[in-house]
Amino acid sequence: MLSLDSITMHQLIEMGLNKDAADVMIKAGQVPMMKKYNSVSPLDPELPVLDQATMRRLIQSVMNQKQFDFFEDNMDQDVGFTLEGKCRVRCNCYMQRGTYACVMRIVPLKIRTLQDLGLPDVLREITKHKLGLILVTGPTGSGKTTTLGALIDIINQERECHIVTVEDPLEIVHPDKKGYVSQREIHIDTKDFQPALRAVLREAPDVILIGEMRDQTTMNVALQAGETGHLVFSTVHTASAYETMDRVINMFPPHEREYMCKRMAGSLRAIVSQKLIPRADGEGRVAALEILICTPTASKKIEDGEFADLYQLMNEGEYWGMQTMNQSLLRYVKAGIITEQVAMVNAGIASELKMMLRR
Repeated sequence: MLSLDSITMHQLIEMGLNKDAADVMIKAGQVPMMKKYNSVSPLDPELPVLDQATMRRLIQSVMNQKQFDFFEDNMDQDVGFTLEGKCRVRCNCYMQRGTYACVMRIVPLKIRTLQDLGLPDVLREITKHKLGLILVTGPTGSGKTTTLGALIDIINQERECHIVTVEDPLEIVHPDKKGYVSQREIHIDTKDFQPALRAVLREAPDVILIGEMRDQTTMNVALQAGETGHLVFSTVHTASAYETMDRVINMFPPHEREYMCKRMAGSLRAIVSQKLIPRADGEGRVAALEILICTPTASKKIEDGEFADLYQLMNEGEYWGMQTMNQSLLRYVKAGIITEQVAMVNAGIASELKMMLRR
């Protein structure tokens, strides 16, 4: 049994990795826990309850002094690090009830392919664009980073180009393949998103990955890059294509929104919204996807600000590789991969999916 004096962060992560956990969670006053398939349980019943001194030591072990000073001042901090030959870890350290706490997301070193993830071939097609904006959206923990990793890896394998990523923290490490990859991590390789995004267009990029669309500045840089011959990938925390467009346009003041609709219509190539759904057999989760491909008709709807009409276009856009969340869920139900009850909980429009299931 590990003692409080000997336990290390790397040991805890290795335990989680060996049990296929998505996250390892620790806080003062509790035994280490893990999250697997959306369920939280003890990492190991043999482990001791962690105290404040041990938590401080564990958190300090994954930060340099500058990062720890920032954490002490701001009371939360993101950190990324690698367990050599095992996995990459995205770590969020924070305070709760006046004590230290930490959640560590385990990211496999092997970059999973679209086939590994069971994602449709149309996603491979969107990587062939040479310019424009592609958004992968969904709630926290929906697999956006994994999907983006697979898309960037396709480009890295197939195209002689410069790929620049700006992330907080760095999660998936992309080695140079056919492409040349520069990965910049906030607080390690650059002070913040703003200076990194100002500099990115001077770094001769062909493909840019921005970890998250946070504000007007991020959005403007992404659109400018997409308009000037770069292919840009990013994420938004929204559950559908309609919500994504609404969120993006509402980042801007009312007098700028008409102009932003025109810019988005010209730059946007696709929106992929996803959720991770528990399998009926209890063996993991599958990704259900809503896919909007920006055909001329879709771009015109975006230019006119008619975002509500995008749903019908996706519903009828199978030829282009489009689908709604409900269509994705229905396919899984028909294949026996997920249950009807779980599908209903995750439905895009519950009344519509109910009718689809009845038919």
